[in-house]
Amino acid sequence: MGLFFGGVATFAQLYATQALLPQIAADTGSDPATAALTVSASTLGLAVAVLPWSLVADRLGRVPAMAWGVIAATLLGAAAAFSQDITVLLALRLLEGASLGAVPAVALAYLSEEVAPRHVAAAAGAYIAGTTVGGLSGRLVSGPIGEVAGWRWGVASVILLCAVAAAIFLLLVPAARGFVPGRMRARPGQSVMSRLRVNLRSPTQLALYAQGFLLMGAFVAVYNYLGFHLTEPPFALSPAVVTLLFLAYLAGTVSSPRAGAVAVRRGRFPVLLASVAITAVGAALMAVPSTIVVIVGLVVFTAGFFAAHSVASGWTPVAAEPDARAQASSLYYLGYYGGSSLFGWLLGGVFTTIGWTWFVGSVIAMCAIAAMLAWAALRPPRVS
Repeated sequence: MGLFFGGVATFAQLYATQALLPQIAADTGSDPATAALTVSASTLGLAVAVLPWSLVADRLGRVPAMAWGVIAATLLGAAAAFSQDITVLLALRLLEGASLGAVPAVALAYLSEEVAPRHVAAAAGAYIAGTTVGGLSGRLVSGPIGEVAGWRWGVASVILLCAVAAAIFLLLVPAARGFVPGRMRARPGQSVMSRLRVNLRSPTQLALYAQGFLLMGAFVAVYNYLGFHLTEPPFALSPAVVTLLFLAYLAGTVSSPRAGAVAVRRGRFPVLLASVAITAVGAALMAVPSTIVVIVGLVVFTAGFFAAHSVASGWTPVAAEPDARAQASSLYYLGYYGGSSLFGWLLGGVFTTIGWTWFVGSVIAMCAIAAMLAWAALRPPRVS
């Protein structure tokens, strides 16, 4: 339960500006892709920091590393909320994301060491559910407050929410019993680079990293630019109504633990492949110029994405060598947030230059590539 609140504290902050991108663009006189850099900066910081945090966790311990990261991120987020210069804002968001990297870099390795292997998928699903609640609450809090009081106060309100969630996380998270800090140093031949190489030479690990890279890139891009799309004709929705669309995150809160539980019974591969297919179907529905169909598509898309992420992220440390689990999870999240930073900005160019239909086509293509890579590397061998 402690990691649930850790997920809330992390992801509410990480995407605190996403519901406010139209206001930030208007206030700074920037285009949608430039405004989206406030999201990409934080996810880039997280992507760069996950590997260093895994090393800190090996020496300091899993829980202390997560605790220090959450505390530092909350302080940096408070400073970012009141920055008056866009350059300062982006720099603070970058550092905030780097601090937040402690939780995703360590959480799944922590679960794989503290939970029986056959239950890791379900436990990871519960953690992912916390990340969806965090992402949803951050957007729903910042959007309405930002519309009334300005986007800076919208961000500040999220930081207050995260401070409460971080305090609950620190109170509830159990001390690690399956891992002893510093034990890696006592094992010859197990340097950091060797543990990274073990993962990077594994086709299974590379295919799992690709799932995070492609699917998260598509997911963040959709949530970055859907608000701009829906405030234009033929929809012309108000910013307050657009903010309510983030309620679609609840679909991920339901689907992530459900996918983990089904994966325990049916196997990870078929659940992952089905989840990617559902994600693509949801994206296709969002190309229809009907508000109701777009909303349905967003719900389906969100449910599919979080189900796929729950399975892939929980699979990563289990499939890794025991001494390289923290690095395996860190590499997964390096790809995950690297995709968020890259495609969260890059697909903005597609949207602004050639339109929403091509944007959706790009998202579907990314889902198709993820499915092909999963089929090639993750399909279980046939039993003769």
